[in-house]
Amino acid sequence: MESAVVCLDTSILIDFYRKIDKSKSVFFKLTETYSSFVVSAITEYELYLGNSDEQNIFWNKFFAHITVLPFDTQAVKKAVEIYKQLRYDNKLIEIPDILIAATTLQHNVPIATLNKKHFERIKGLQIVS
Repeated sequence: MESAVVCLDTSILIDFYRKIDKSKSVFFKLTETYSSFVVSAITEYELYLGNSDEQNIFWNKFFAHITVLPFDTQAVKKAVEIYKQLRYDNKLIEIPDILIAATTLQHNVPIATLNKKHFERIKGLQIVS
């Protein structure tokens, strides 16, 4: 089993939440290869938006057991750099995805996502499959 830390994108966690049989989720499959997971504070924010009380109970339990990487000044600088490059390349993606990518790059961890089409536009970002 690899010991590398992997950052889980929002799409991975939504997939996990929605699957009745959690063993069929991408997150579950990742646990067979990786032993340590983190999320960006932006993912935490996205997952709490517009939730019911029942959903919040699930996410409160989840976030009690996972490290949340902060979106700090260094991540801000990295996000600006990514945004400018994507804009220059005419390949912009959603701002939250830029912020999540900046966080993972700042903390030097790869990302697991179901949205590879967008994240692969970001230079230097390591995406796990």
